[in-house]
Amino acid sequence: MTNEESLRANQIKARGALIGLAALFFLPLLGSFWLYYIGGWRPAGSTNHGELLSPVRQLSELRLQQQGGEPLDAEALLGKWTFVYIDSGDCDETCRNALWVIRQTRLLLAQDMDRVNRIFVAESACCDRDFLDSEHPGLMVVTPDPLAGETALAQFPRDPAVPYAYIVDPLGNLVMRFDTRENPKGLLGDVKKLLKLSHIG
Repeated sequence: MTNEESLRANQIKARGALIGLAALFFLPLLGSFWLYYIGGWRPAGSTNHGELLSPVRQLSELRLQQQGGEPLDAEALLGKWTFVYIDSGDCDETCRNALWVIRQTRLLLAQDMDRVNRIFVAESACCDRDFLDSEHPGLMVVTPDPLAGETALAQFPRDPAVPYAYIVDPLGNLVMRFDTRENPKGLLGDVKKLLKLSHIG
């Protein structure tokens, strides 16, 4: 074997070793990305308390209107994180607890509280304004567009038995829901993490 052939053989061996090392590093990484983002697998030790919604849902087609009947501008859900709670406008004890949870969570964010809005969607019997105005200043109160029928809120995954607070990101994506009967510290922890990781809103 000539020196040139020997050199070429050594180069091929070195290249093969390099490719093998790269594969050892990248294949597990690619496999974990596939499992997490495509396969839907989540580690059992996940630290979020609310339920992450996968895939996230863009709320651009949300059909809501303000108290005067004017359509809610789609941009109302853009630029900030938003809590959305849906219930009857007469707001029973469960509803009042849910609104208290999202109000207190926002207040406990301290310097970050201005990054979060609150919206109450009153499906019917709207509204106990004295209660809402006195207990929840700054809460935006809206109703479903009656012309939209059942499709007005179709993008929210709902269970009539569960008083969910929904979290919408600054791009208008529905990303999480939280059962407001659970310990509210869980919601606060989730929102703090979202705000810390977010470079927008």
